[in-house]
Amino acid sequence: MSRSSTITDPDWLENVHAGGLLLSEFMEPLDLSTAELARSVNVDAARIEAVVRGSLPMDAELDLRLTRYFRMSEGFFLRLQNDYETLEAKRALNGELERILPRAA
Repeated sequence: MSRSSTITDPDWLENVHAGGLLLSEFMEPLDLSTAELARSVNVDAARIEAVVRGSLPMDAELDLRLTRYFRMSEGFFLRLQNDYETLEAKRALNGELERILPRAA
């Protein structure tokens, strides 16, 4: 069965920052402002805004605060951030990985 490259090729997938998912999947559906969320998790609103904009990465400390607040498993947002950074790095390498020969066992 043939698989479409636009679906399986990571170079074609939209790479959403952890903050973008925080906004679209949590804050917007709950009508939660950055100021409200920041107060609830005891961080500066500018920090939440920067993460949502994608100009600041999600870190472990903020992940712990958010996962506690949203009653989720620790590391959820951090894994999203890691996936984002991994795909960005792969794209930046621009095919260089394919030129590396894996070492034989």
